Amino acid sequence: MFPGSPRRSRRWLLPAFACLLALAASAPAFASQTLCTPKFSLQSGQPYGWEGADAAYSIPLPGMRDVWIFGDTLWGPGRVVIDKTPKMVRNSIGISTCDAHGHFHLTYVIRRDATGQPRDFFTAQHPHTWYWALDGFVNGRDLWVTLLCVRNAPAASSAMGFATCGADLARVRYTSADPQNWKIDYFPLVPDGVHAYPSASAVVWGPNAYIFAQQESGTRPLLATRIPLDGLDDPKAHLEYLAASGAWEKGFDPATAEHVMERGSSELSIRYHPELKKWLAVMFSPQGFSSKILLRSAPSLTGPWTEGQVIYQVPEMQPGHPGYDKDSFCYAAKEHPEFERGDLVFTYVCNTFAVPKLTQELNIYFPQVVRMPMPPLNGE
Repeated sequence: MFPGSPRRSRRWLLPAFACLLALAASAPAFASQTLCTPKFSLQSGQPYGWEGADAAYSIPLPGMRDVWIFGDTLWGPGRVVIDKTPKMVRNSIGISTCDAHGHFHLTYVIRRDATGQPRDFFTAQHPHTWYWALDGFVNGRDLWVTLLCVRNAPAASSAMGFATCGADLARVRYTSADPQNWKIDYFPLVPDGVHAYPSASAVVWGPNAYIFAQQESGTRPLLATRIPLDGLDDPKAHLEYLAASGAWEKGFDPATAEHVMERGSSELSIRYHPELKKWLAVMFSPQGFSSKILLRSAPSLTGPWTEGQVIYQVPEMQPGHPGYDKDSFCYAAKEHPEFERGDLVFTYVCNTFAVPKLTQELNIYFPQVVRMPMPPLNGE
């Protein structure tokens, strides 16, 4: 993702489509019964081609499909950077399927405006802001996507040139086979000023949708919120948070919230593994611009979570590796269990502080996929 100022370009901390069929909210929906590995490629040469993006959360849909949520998305017949600012939209999606032979198929969707020009798939609802669309879940026939509000910030108040400004939810109703015509409704969730915005990871468990938030102060812990599925008609009114007392309280007060993880992340995956009877979290080490991807486990989605074990060292950040560049950094690690068959599948994205390099270094700024044996869980 990239800040929005035209003079700033450094990154932050932080086949045809069928209509969906109804699906029980907590039922698994696998992309295929065969081994299928995601793969991402640029669409260079196409007038409005997908030229790279980050985030890359995957949400299983009914009908053996996945929707992929992408952040700042480069587009064009090639990558373009003007005055250190990439030509991009702030979010886009993709729809993937796996065929009977285990081949992965992905259709990128960059939404168009009335004149046919690319625009954000999820449109900001607040002046002078944009959305970084992140995780989500399916409830009945609806797809819900977490939205982190972001705005420009002066250098005096933010070293990275941007600031978060709230969290909302998008409800996508599948009224058409073409995602260009999907109807999207927006719901406020947490207003600006709270400095902990539920968006980092989302999962349905039992009668609730759980959404995690990273607090933007102290050790930057991970906090837990939830919304009853029968209260999604008004998410803000039904929002609850896990308090330090162990009770679920109405609303959201980060100052009195339980630290689910003492050091969290603004992007991670939290998913349940029935074969292990464990919850697993995949995330980058919270030390900052780390090359280490961690695997953490817990008996409950609210913990207690292990400190985590290093399962992967990102090669793009290792001096001496052919893909290494001193200006590169990597982030956005997350698991995609619907593509697993007893192993572990996750993605990450690498970017560059020297933004003009994006036009030449076409081996970065799109999801990198790792499939590896499921590591033994530490201490078990």
